[in-house]
Amino acid sequence: MDWARIMAPVSGGEADHAVCQAGLSLARAFDAELALIHAPADVADLMPWIGDGFMGGVQASAIDSIRDAAQAGMRTAEGYVAQLAYAKTTFMSLTSPVWANLAMEGRLSDVVLFEGGAARGKGPLAEAFQQMVADEQRPTLVVKGELDPAGVVAVAWDGGKEASRAMRTSIPLLQKAAEVVVLSAHDATSRKFDPARLVAFLEARQVKARAVEVGGGGDAGPLLLGAARSCGAYL
Repeated sequence: MDWARIMAPVSGGEADHAVCQAGLSLARAFDAELALIHAPADVADLMPWIGDGFMGGVQASAIDSIRDAAQAGMRTAEGYVAQLAYAKTTFMSLTSPVWANLAMEGRLSDVVLFEGGAARGKGPLAEAFQQMVADEQRPTLVVKGELDPAGVVAVAWDGGKEASRAMRTSIPLLQKAAEVVVLSAHDATSRKFDPARLVAFLEARQVKARAVEVGGGGDAGPLLLGAARSCGAYL
């Protein structure tokens, strides 16, 4: 099944440009809707600080500032959308409750894109990234440079349920790739598995795949990342 709706939260900042361009590349590959969702700071989050039945000048000024920033961010984000010139682009600026509305948009999307800063806990969308991945458990791609759906993709495989879920969710994207490299680090795990079986599983689903064993002990993470760079994977 192809992906039909690609969602990218935006804040109205400079980082939106990269995620919009990556979303465009991905949406075009699937002839899918690109849903750019402006997620501003929520005025309701300020209410517990204000207190019941009271609003002083400082609090009122803070609320006005949040609303002004939301409007400015929305206009900037709309400018990025206009530059894309992609007919299947949709744009929405969320209102309170922002997080609940963003979560619903994620539930109605096949995959969610975030720029790299949010994934590192930086910028206005950092909390949204954590909530989308941890609370909503939505399939999420982190944009770090160009996103090339027809490039090389690395799949880390140890036969576990986590790797299986990531792999199965990604099959529509893997089918677009020029090549999929299955990376395994047997020396870094106690699990017993045969990467050739995953290659056969993928090939039965029209995915061009090959297996590469990553040698060396220690932590699997650095080994797999190094191997992904060596095979030229963009993802």
